[in-house]
Amino acid sequence: GTKKKAACPGLGLFYTILSAFLFSVASLFLKKIEDVHSVEVSAFRCVFQMAFVLPGLIYYKTGFLGPKGKRIFLFFRGFLGSTAMVLLYYAYQVMPLADATVITFTSPVFTSLLAWIFLKEKYSLWDLLFTLFAITGVILIARPPFLFGSHVTGIEGSYTNHLKGTIAAIASTLSAASTIVILRKVGKSVHYFLSIWYYAVIGLIGCVIALFVLNEWRLPHCGRDRVFLILIGLLGLGGQVFLTKALQIEKAGPVSIMKTMDVVFAFILQVLFLNHLPTWWTVGGALCVVASSSGTAIRKWRHSVKKAKQREI
Repeated sequence: GTKKKAACPGLGLFYTILSAFLFSVASLFLKKIEDVHSVEVSAFRCVFQMAFVLPGLIYYKTGFLGPKGKRIFLFFRGFLGSTAMVLLYYAYQVMPLADATVITFTSPVFTSLLAWIFLKEKYSLWDLLFTLFAITGVILIARPPFLFGSHVTGIEGSYTNHLKGTIAAIASTLSAASTIVILRKVGKSVHYFLSIWYYAVIGLIGCVIALFVLNEWRLPHCGRDRVFLILIGLLGLGGQVFLTKALQIEKAGPVSIMKTMDVVFAFILQVLFLNHLPTWWTVGGALCVVASSSGTAIRKWRHSVKKAKQREI
Protein backbone atom coordinates (compact mmCIF):
# COMPACT_ATOMS: atom_id res chain seq x y z
CA GLY A 1 0.00 0.00 0.00
CA THR A 2 0.99 3.63 -0.35
CA LYS A 3 2.66 5.26 2.61
CA LYS A 4 0.86 8.18 4.24
CA LYS A 5 2.74 11.42 3.79
CA ALA A 6 4.32 12.49 7.09
CA ALA A 7 3.06 15.71 8.63
CA CYS A 8 5.42 18.67 8.60
CA PRO A 9 7.43 18.45 11.85
CA GLY A 10 6.85 21.41 14.12
CA LEU A 11 3.81 22.64 12.19
CA GLY A 12 1.62 22.58 15.30
CA LEU A 13 4.15 24.66 17.24
CA PHE A 14 4.37 27.11 14.33
CA TYR A 15 0.58 27.48 14.39
CA THR A 16 0.80 28.16 18.14
CA ILE A 17 3.38 30.92 17.66
CA LEU A 18 1.28 32.42 14.84
CA SER A 19 -1.79 32.31 17.09
CA ALA A 20 0.13 34.03 19.91
CA PHE A 21 1.30 36.75 17.51
CA LEU A 22 -2.23 37.40 16.18
CA PHE A 23 -3.69 37.61 19.70
CA SER A 24 -0.90 40.00 20.75
CA VAL A 25 -1.40 42.31 17.76
CA ALA A 26 -5.16 42.34 18.46
CA SER A 27 -4.36 43.40 22.04
CA LEU A 28 -2.10 46.17 20.71
CA PHE A 29 -4.89 47.51 18.48
CA LEU A 30 -7.19 47.44 21.52
CA LYS A 31 -4.74 49.69 23.38
CA LYS A 32 -4.71 52.07 20.40
CA ILE A 33 -8.50 52.49 20.27
CA GLU A 34 -9.82 55.69 21.85
CA ASP A 35 -13.27 56.39 23.35
CA VAL A 36 -14.65 52.87 22.82
CA HIS A 37 -15.60 50.87 25.91
CA SER A 38 -14.18 47.37 26.33
CA VAL A 39 -17.73 45.95 26.38
CA GLU A 40 -18.43 47.41 22.94
CA VAL A 41 -15.17 45.94 21.58
CA SER A 42 -16.24 42.57 23.00
CA ALA A 43 -19.62 42.89 21.24
CA PHE A 44 -17.88 43.41 17.89
CA ARG A 45 -15.70 40.37 18.58
CA CYS A 46 -18.81 38.26 19.29
CA VAL A 47 -20.38 39.35 15.98
CA PHE A 48 -17.29 38.12 14.10
CA GLN A 49 -17.39 34.82 16.00
CA MET A 50 -21.05 34.29 15.10
CA ALA A 51 -20.44 35.06 11.42
CA PHE A 52 -17.63 32.49 11.35
CA VAL A 53 -19.40 29.73 13.29
CA LEU A 54 -22.87 29.91 11.69
CA PRO A 55 -21.84 28.23 8.38
CA GLY A 56 -20.07 25.49 10.37
CA LEU A 57 -23.22 24.78 12.44
CA ILE A 58 -25.27 24.49 9.26
CA TYR A 59 -22.67 22.28 7.52
CA TYR A 60 -22.24 19.85 10.43
CA LYS A 61 -26.00 19.92 11.27
CA THR A 62 -25.32 20.36 14.99
CA GLY A 63 -28.41 22.48 15.67
CA PHE A 64 -28.30 25.72 17.65
CA LEU A 65 -29.13 24.49 21.17
CA GLY A 66 -27.16 21.26 21.58
CA PRO A 67 -28.10 18.09 23.51
CA LYS A 68 -30.72 18.66 26.24
CA GLY A 69 -28.53 17.41 29.08
CA LYS A 70 -25.63 19.67 28.05
CA ARG A 71 -27.40 22.99 27.50
CA ILE A 72 -26.90 24.26 31.06
CA PHE A 73 -23.16 23.58 30.77
CA LEU A 74 -23.06 25.31 27.37
CA PHE A 75 -24.87 28.32 28.84
CA PHE A 76 -22.34 28.70 31.65
CA ARG A 77 -19.49 28.10 29.18
CA GLY A 78 -20.82 30.97 27.07
CA PHE A 79 -21.48 33.24 30.05
CA LEU A 80 -18.10 32.67 31.74
CA GLY A 81 -16.16 32.73 28.46
CA SER A 82 -17.68 36.04 27.34
CA THR A 83 -17.22 37.50 30.85
CA ALA A 84 -13.54 36.54 30.69
CA MET A 85 -13.23 38.32 27.33
CA VAL A 86 -14.87 41.56 28.55
CA LEU A 87 -12.75 41.69 31.72
CA LEU A 88 -9.56 40.98 29.79
CA TYR A 89 -10.28 43.73 27.27
CA TYR A 90 -10.92 46.14 30.16
CA ALA A 91 -7.60 45.12 31.74
CA TYR A 92 -5.80 45.73 28.44
CA GLN A 93 -7.26 49.24 28.26
CA VAL A 94 -6.33 50.42 31.79
CA MET A 95 -2.98 48.71 32.51
CA PRO A 96 0.24 47.90 30.61
CA LEU A 97 -0.20 45.31 27.86
CA ALA A 98 2.55 43.03 29.17
CA ASP A 99 1.19 43.10 32.75
CA ALA A 100 -2.32 42.05 31.70
CA THR A 101 -0.96 39.34 29.39
CA VAL A 102 1.25 37.88 32.10
CA ILE A 103 -1.65 37.65 34.58
CA THR A 104 -3.74 35.71 32.05
CA PHE A 105 -1.02 33.04 31.98
CA THR A 106 -1.97 31.95 35.48
CA SER A 107 -5.00 30.27 33.87
CA PRO A 108 -3.48 26.71 33.68
CA VAL A 109 -2.63 26.87 37.39
CA PHE A 110 -6.14 27.91 38.41
CA THR A 111 -7.60 25.35 35.99
CA SER A 112 -5.77 22.57 37.89
CA LEU A 113 -7.10 23.95 41.19
CA LEU A 114 -10.71 24.18 39.98
CA ALA A 115 -10.50 20.74 38.32
CA TRP A 116 -9.39 19.32 41.68
CA ILE A 117 -12.34 20.96 43.45
CA PHE A 118 -15.13 20.24 40.92
CA LEU A 119 -13.91 17.27 38.85
CA LYS A 120 -11.95 15.48 41.60
CA GLU A 121 -8.79 15.47 39.46
CA LYS A 122 -5.45 14.85 41.16
CA TYR A 123 -3.81 17.91 42.78
CA SER A 124 -0.25 17.29 43.96
CA LEU A 125 2.30 19.27 45.97
CA TRP A 126 3.85 20.31 42.65
CA ASP A 127 0.53 21.86 41.62
CA LEU A 128 0.41 23.74 44.94
CA LEU A 129 3.96 25.01 44.35
CA PHE A 130 3.06 26.22 40.84
CA THR A 131 -0.02 27.96 42.27
CA LEU A 132 2.14 29.81 44.82
CA PHE A 133 4.55 30.81 42.03
CA ALA A 134 1.65 32.19 39.99
CA ILE A 135 0.28 34.18 42.96
CA THR A 136 3.78 35.57 43.61
CA GLY A 137 4.00 36.71 39.99
CA VAL A 138 0.64 38.48 40.20
CA ILE A 139 1.69 40.23 43.44
CA LEU A 140 4.90 41.47 41.78
CA ILE A 141 2.85 42.92 38.92
CA ALA A 142 0.07 44.42 41.08
CA ARG A 143 2.54 45.75 43.69
CA PRO A 144 0.00 46.49 46.45
CA PRO A 145 0.99 49.55 48.53
CA PHE A 146 0.85 47.68 51.85
CA LEU A 147 3.80 45.58 50.59
CA PHE A 148 5.62 47.96 48.24
CA GLY A 149 4.89 51.35 49.84
CA SER A 150 2.63 54.18 48.73
CA HIS A 151 4.85 55.36 45.84
CA VAL A 152 4.50 52.69 43.14
CA THR A 153 6.50 53.49 39.98
CA GLY A 154 6.44 52.13 36.43
CA ILE A 155 2.66 51.79 36.12
CA GLU A 156 0.47 53.15 33.32
CA GLY A 157 -1.79 55.98 34.49
CA SER A 158 -3.04 56.07 38.09
CA TYR A 159 -2.50 53.25 40.57
CA THR A 160 -6.30 53.01 41.01
CA ASN A 161 -6.70 52.07 37.33
CA HIS A 162 -3.72 49.71 37.63
CA LEU A 163 -5.40 47.96 40.57
CA LYS A 164 -8.76 47.81 38.76
CA GLY A 165 -7.02 46.31 35.72
CA THR A 166 -5.25 43.74 37.89
CA ILE A 167 -8.51 42.68 39.55
CA ALA A 168 -10.21 42.47 36.14
CA ALA A 169 -7.35 40.37 34.71
CA ILE A 170 -7.46 37.97 37.69
CA ALA A 171 -11.26 37.67 37.43
CA SER A 172 -10.88 37.07 33.68
CA THR A 173 -8.34 34.32 34.36
CA LEU A 174 -10.63 32.61 36.89
CA SER A 175 -13.56 32.81 34.43
CA ALA A 176 -11.40 31.34 31.64
CA ALA A 177 -10.22 28.54 33.95
CA SER A 178 -13.85 27.79 34.90
CA THR A 179 -14.70 27.63 31.19
CA ILE A 180 -12.01 25.00 30.60
CA VAL A 181 -13.31 22.93 33.52
CA ILE A 182 -16.83 23.07 32.03
CA LEU A 183 -15.50 22.01 28.61
CA ARG A 184 -13.74 19.07 30.27
CA LYS A 185 -17.02 18.13 31.94
CA VAL A 186 -18.87 18.27 28.62
CA GLY A 187 -16.09 16.36 26.82
CA LYS A 188 -16.51 15.43 23.15
CA SER A 189 -20.28 15.05 23.36
CA VAL A 190 -20.73 18.60 22.03
CA HIS A 191 -19.26 19.89 18.77
CA TYR A 192 -16.56 22.56 19.06
CA PHE A 193 -18.52 24.97 16.83
CA LEU A 194 -21.55 24.73 19.13
CA SER A 195 -19.40 25.69 22.10
CA ILE A 196 -18.14 28.80 20.28
CA TRP A 197 -21.71 29.59 19.17
CA TYR A 198 -22.94 29.76 22.79
CA TYR A 199 -19.88 31.87 23.66
CA ALA A 200 -20.65 34.38 20.88
CA VAL A 201 -24.45 34.57 21.27
CA ILE A 202 -24.52 34.86 25.07
CA GLY A 203 -21.57 37.25 24.93
CA LEU A 204 -23.30 39.50 22.39
CA ILE A 205 -26.58 39.56 24.36
CA GLY A 206 -24.73 40.32 27.60
CA CYS A 207 -22.61 43.04 25.97
CA VAL A 208 -25.65 44.78 24.40
CA ILE A 209 -27.50 44.78 27.75
CA ALA A 210 -24.41 46.08 29.56
CA LEU A 211 -23.90 48.85 26.99
CA PHE A 212 -27.47 50.10 27.42
CA VAL A 213 -27.20 49.97 31.22
CA LEU A 214 -23.85 51.80 31.19
CA ASN A 215 -25.01 54.13 28.38
CA GLU A 216 -21.67 53.55 26.66
CA TRP A 217 -22.81 52.60 23.15
CA ARG A 218 -21.20 54.84 20.53
CA LEU A 219 -19.62 54.51 17.11
CA PRO A 220 -15.90 55.33 16.97
CA HIS A 221 -15.29 58.96 16.03
CA CYS A 222 -12.64 58.33 13.37
CA GLY A 223 -12.02 55.82 10.60
CA ARG A 224 -8.87 54.51 12.25
CA ASP A 225 -10.72 53.22 15.31
CA ARG A 226 -13.33 51.53 13.11
CA VAL A 227 -10.56 49.76 11.19
CA PHE A 228 -9.00 48.69 14.50
CA LEU A 229 -12.33 47.20 15.64
CA ILE A 230 -12.60 45.13 12.45
CA LEU A 231 -8.96 44.02 12.75
CA ILE A 232 -9.45 43.00 16.40
CA GLY A 233 -12.33 40.77 15.34
CA LEU A 234 -10.39 39.23 12.42
CA LEU A 235 -7.13 38.76 14.36
CA GLY A 236 -8.93 37.28 17.38
CA LEU A 237 -10.75 34.86 15.07
CA GLY A 238 -7.51 33.97 13.27
CA GLY A 239 -5.72 33.38 16.58
CA GLN A 240 -8.51 31.05 17.72
CA VAL A 241 -8.43 29.09 14.44
CA PHE A 242 -4.66 28.58 14.45
CA LEU A 243 -4.68 27.59 18.13
CA THR A 244 -7.39 25.02 17.40
CA LYS A 245 -5.42 23.65 14.43
CA ALA A 246 -2.29 23.45 16.61
CA LEU A 247 -4.13 21.37 19.22
CA GLN A 248 -5.42 19.06 16.49
CA ILE A 249 -1.94 18.05 15.27
CA GLU A 250 0.24 18.57 18.36
CA LYS A 251 0.09 17.42 22.00
CA ALA A 252 -1.40 19.90 24.47
CA GLY A 253 1.80 20.09 26.58
CA PRO A 254 4.13 21.54 23.90
CA VAL A 255 1.35 23.86 22.71
CA SER A 256 0.81 25.21 26.25
CA ILE A 257 4.54 25.84 26.65
CA MET A 258 4.85 27.51 23.25
CA LYS A 259 1.86 29.75 24.08
CA THR A 260 4.14 31.58 26.50
CA MET A 261 5.30 33.41 23.36
CA ASP A 262 2.22 35.59 24.05
CA VAL A 263 4.21 37.16 26.89
CA VAL A 264 7.28 37.70 24.69
CA PHE A 265 5.23 39.36 21.94
CA ALA A 266 3.39 41.52 24.50
CA PHE A 267 6.70 42.83 25.89
CA ILE A 268 8.10 43.52 22.40
CA LEU A 269 4.95 45.29 21.13
CA GLN A 270 4.65 47.33 24.32
CA VAL A 271 8.21 48.64 23.96
CA LEU A 272 8.07 49.23 20.17
CA PHE A 273 4.61 50.75 19.74
CA LEU A 274 3.49 51.98 23.18
CA ASN A 275 6.86 53.36 24.37
CA HIS A 276 6.37 51.76 27.78
CA LEU A 277 9.40 49.98 29.23
CA PRO A 278 8.45 47.17 31.64
CA THR A 279 9.82 47.43 35.17
CA TRP A 280 11.98 44.77 36.79
CA TRP A 281 8.98 43.95 39.00
CA THR A 282 6.97 43.10 35.88
CA VAL A 283 9.83 41.04 34.44
CA GLY A 284 10.17 39.15 37.74
CA GLY A 285 6.42 38.55 37.88
CA ALA A 286 6.46 37.36 34.27
CA LEU A 287 9.24 34.85 35.01
CA CYS A 288 7.29 33.49 38.01
CA VAL A 289 4.06 33.12 36.02
CA VAL A 290 5.73 31.63 32.92
CA ALA A 291 7.66 29.14 35.09
CA SER A 292 4.40 28.23 36.86
CA SER A 293 2.31 27.74 33.69
CA SER A 294 5.13 25.91 31.88
CA GLY A 295 5.67 23.62 34.87
CA THR A 296 1.96 22.82 35.00
CA ALA A 297 1.89 22.09 31.25
CA ILE A 298 4.98 19.86 31.40
CA ARG A 299 3.55 17.84 34.31
CA LYS A 300 0.24 17.32 32.49
CA TRP A 301 2.09 16.37 29.30
CA ARG A 302 4.33 13.83 31.05
CA HIS A 303 1.32 12.37 32.85
CA SER A 304 -0.58 11.90 29.55
CA VAL A 305 2.48 10.32 27.88
CA LYS A 306 2.87 7.92 30.82
CA LYS A 307 -0.80 6.91 30.63
CA ALA A 308 -0.48 6.35 26.85
CA LYS A 309 2.52 4.02 27.38
CA GLN A 310 0.63 2.09 30.06
CA ARG A 311 -2.24 1.53 27.64
CA GLU A 312 0.19 0.19 25.02
CA ILE A 313 1.57 -2.30 27.55
